[in-house]
Amino acid sequence: MKIRLSRMPLSVLTAMLQAVLLVVSVCIVYFGVMWMEADLEDRMLKMMSRGAAQAYTDINAGRMPTEENLRAFVTSVPAIEEWGNNEIDLSIITFGAIAAATCSLIGYWLARKISRPLELLAQATEDLRAGDFAVRVGSVRKGAKEVATLIKTFDELAAELESMESRLRFNTMAVAHELRTPLTILQGNLQGMADGVFPLEQERVRQLLVQVEGLSALVEDLRTLSLAAGQKLVTQRGAVDLAAEATQVLGASRTILASAGLSLEVALVPAVVTGDSQRLRQALLALVENACRYAASGGVLRCETGGRGADEAFIRVLDRGPGLPDDVSTHSIDLFWRGDASRSRATGGTGLGLSVVQAIAKAHGGRLEFGARPGGGAMITIMLPRDSLAGALPASA
Repeated sequence: MKIRLSRMPLSVLTAMLQAVLLVVSVCIVYFGVMWMEADLEDRMLKMMSRGAAQAYTDINAGRMPTEENLRAFVTSVPAIEEWGNNEIDLSIITFGAIAAATCSLIGYWLARKISRPLELLAQATEDLRAGDFAVRVGSVRKGAKEVATLIKTFDELAAELESMESRLRFNTMAVAHELRTPLTILQGNLQGMADGVFPLEQERVRQLLVQVEGLSALVEDLRTLSLAAGQKLVTQRGAVDLAAEATQVLGASRTILASAGLSLEVALVPAVVTGDSQRLRQALLALVENACRYAASGGVLRCETGGRGADEAFIRVLDRGPGLPDDVSTHSIDLFWRGDASRSRATGGTGLGLSVVQAIAKAHGGRLEFGARPGGGAMITIMLPRDSLAGALPASA
């Protein structure tokens, strides 16, 4: 069975390589010395005198050598022993060096195979630092498990940075687009008043004030999203009853609901969570205003609060308007995203409402859910977690 190095942890891979190289080096030295010993005896006999060589042969054959040959052999033993030891030491050193060189070449080759993905990663990192967010290392078949994981994480990070850079470019263009119209109106009217072309009328000033209020709302929404990006949107947490907060918001919103021609239905079940009551009221108010702008034709707005299981609570706003696009459940709520493809500002608003609501939900560890209301219309739900603190409090808190 073929073993893939890329599926093995670096520690295991390193230990295996060390063991393999150690075995290889031992085998080279062992078989090398054995090979040298086979030739060593012939060379030793050639160095001996004839009598000493004959005595050595007789002894190995189990025969008793003559006294003269035995004396010659005993006399030559110290010199032969010293020479043999030197030859063995030399063979060990020689084949040890060969083993070291061979293992170094094998180790270098294996190290290159393992480190090649790291070289690709280093080059990709340089490209990323230079501003190429489209760079990817891709799948590699060589290297340790940790290296493969690191490359996968890098590719995911690069993809996220590319997405963020694209969103930043889009958001910058969107901000410029949203600011251009009110600023052009303000500049044109003020310039006309300064030049005496337009009279300084109260109605005209009120119209300009509407544009200023729109700019203020846009700046405040952008500030909210900026705080969310810096994880500073929710700074004060406490026990919050979603039903009680919804009652306050809906009570304060009766005027705008009446202006939009919407009647109100409620089904408020107490549900306590731990959160920032001001931000949660802001999120619900944004959903109400969104319904007033885009779903006034439905004639009715319904708000619900309650729990889903033991771990989640919700605030839900339902209308009978035209509904949301079919792909809104998977749509990334970008800045200035609106339900209508024309992105028209005819209905007012900054186009940041759902972005703000989504940011507030995420800041509380929750999420925003979209759906179609049975019978027609849209259904937008803020899902919030019930942590241990909120769950321990009484529902009437």
